[in-house]
Amino acid sequence: MNILMTGGAGYIGSILTPRLLAIGHQVTVVDSFMYGQTSLLDCCSQPGFRVVRSDVRRADLLRPLVSKADVIIPLACLVGAPVCSQKPDEARSINLDAIKMLIEMSSPSQMILSPTTNSGYGIGEEGMFCTEETPMRPVSLYGTLKVELEDCLLASGHAVSLRLATVCGISPRMRLDLLVNDFTYRAVTDRFVVLFEAHFKRNYIHVQDVASAFIHAMKNFETMKGQAYNVGLSEANLSKMELCLEIQKQIPDFCIMESEIGKDPDQRNYIVSNDKIEKTGFKPAVTIQQAITELIKGYQIIRRNDFTNL
Repeated sequence: MNILMTGGAGYIGSILTPRLLAIGHQVTVVDSFMYGQTSLLDCCSQPGFRVVRSDVRRADLLRPLVSKADVIIPLACLVGAPVCSQKPDEARSINLDAIKMLIEMSSPSQMILSPTTNSGYGIGEEGMFCTEETPMRPVSLYGTLKVELEDCLLASGHAVSLRLATVCGISPRMRLDLLVNDFTYRAVTDRFVVLFEAHFKRNYIHVQDVASAFIHAMKNFETMKGQAYNVGLSEANLSKMELCLEIQKQIPDFCIMESEIGKDPDQRNYIVSNDKIEKTGFKPAVTIQQAITELIKGYQIIRRNDFTNL
């Protein structure tokens, strides 16, 4: 199939793009390369790969690309609560308006596979799993925009919304500002971390499994379309303290300290059920322990802090 992917040189796209090419699809990536990344260079030898360096908000450029696509995967996004709060206008134009434009340009015969986020659950009820039926109560602009986007996606009738857990793991376009990646980096380089609100919980998923979820949704589109799915590790609904203790099992001299003063800028706190997507046959392959092991290896290579979205 012909696949149009915006933001295809980002953290997820740099994993998903080569995997789609490897199974025979044609992939056109539109990306501004705003972080100076070179993560898709290995794809340039593939005849099925095309790359367009451009802002994803340009309707004149996107319209002819959309018309040729069988599948649209809008990954271009300012990801995370901190960067969206710093750049609210840009966040709205990229995270919501640009994707609404793609939806309006598309036809019912085309597949739209879009990442949203389980950040939309905001603050869950203690001991209660958030399912796809749980009311969305986002506590950040990032979460709010993703919830509004999901409404537009599902109203189109030809989209699947993947509510991603907090993603982790090594990617050619690396990010250190994601929680597992961040804490493991601190364990490797600093050997200590100071936790604010260490009891706050969230769910996690490896970036390779995120790519697998997109491929799964593509293969099962007819039965999955028009719906939202939580995508995470069912065994990894962990508090920040529990996550750090998992890291400490692999780095025993990692010192974990709690601060009674201070507040986490990201106030999300919830646990998530991934039963719905698992019932379609999808099952993540990478455990949180394997993700930590991989990151420890990767941080023997990466020793600078310019791999963030901030």
